[in-house]
Amino acid sequence: MSKLSEEIKEQNEENKKKLKAMGPVKLAILAILLIGTVISYVFYEYFYGEKAGWCQNPDTGNALLNDICLWIPKIITCIQFITIVLVIVTIVLIIIRKLLGKTQRSKTVGMLLCNLIRWLTAIVLVIAVLYIWGVDATALITGAGVVTLVVGLGMQSLIADVVAGLFIVFENEFNVGDWITIGDFRGEVISIGIRTTKLKAAGNVKIFNNNSIQGVINHTLEPSIVKCLIDVEYGEKLPEIEKIINNNIGSLKVAGALSPVLYDGVAKLGASGVTLQFEVSAYEGDYYVVERALNAAVKNMFDENGINIPFPQLVLHNGK
Repeated sequence: MSKLSEEIKEQNEENKKKLKAMGPVKLAILAILLIGTVISYVFYEYFYGEKAGWCQNPDTGNALLNDICLWIPKIITCIQFITIVLVIVTIVLIIIRKLLGKTQRSKTVGMLLCNLIRWLTAIVLVIAVLYIWGVDATALITGAGVVTLVVGLGMQSLIADVVAGLFIVFENEFNVGDWITIGDFRGEVISIGIRTTKLKAAGNVKIFNNNSIQGVINHTLEPSIVKCLIDVEYGEKLPEIEKIINNNIGSLKVAGALSPVLYDGVAKLGASGVTLQFEVSAYEGDYYVVERALNAAVKNMFDENGINIPFPQLVLHNGK
């Protein structure tokens, strides 16, 4: 395994540990909310029934404390509703992850569905909490519809990004974990969101709006071909060079390569020399590591067998 593969594996392991560490914290918070909700139902009479006079008609002698007491039933109702919704959503998200499996395609679809569910949940919770505190939800939804229509006319690019993101996922153009090229940036897909797609390479993360993604090259469907182009002098005899190559190419070792080094022949006739082409296959994540190792292996083979790599040359001709 190459150094890059090891680094990627270590980073993935660290991310998994962080996610696992956050899981118990979230479950603990949810458990506390659930216990509080159960207690509020058990002691319902003390908050909403006949025994709830202390928080329905408070008389503490302090206006601020009176207001706080009046808020307690609403706060408890908000906590109850939020807890119930979060429990239901958590169960739904777990079921989605279990049903979709562990393939890259499943992870991508699952990530998109989970993000969509979280956004819808947040909207529902905001409207519900406002309704509990006395805000007219009908007027709010109606006003939101009008605002959405007005804003939507000026946010066509956002809508285009969302639609493009849905097509990317459901047409299976690429998935999370794939190595792709968009424009001049080549990297690993780490996220496909409703609006943006994120690629990571060499420690950098580049974010693309889904609507701007065109001409994608997916390098993950099959192992990538790593090539080495190297020149030899025109003065060298090509059959003798190829004989040396065929005798030594079997002993070349390239770290991270999935196949032996292959000699493809003459790639082109350059200005100063004849360009020969070598290749191996490799995982896309190891592409640049394998490319450097292949270049070094071929150069060492040439040096050991006295094959010269030409310097740029210029031939001058003086006419009569």
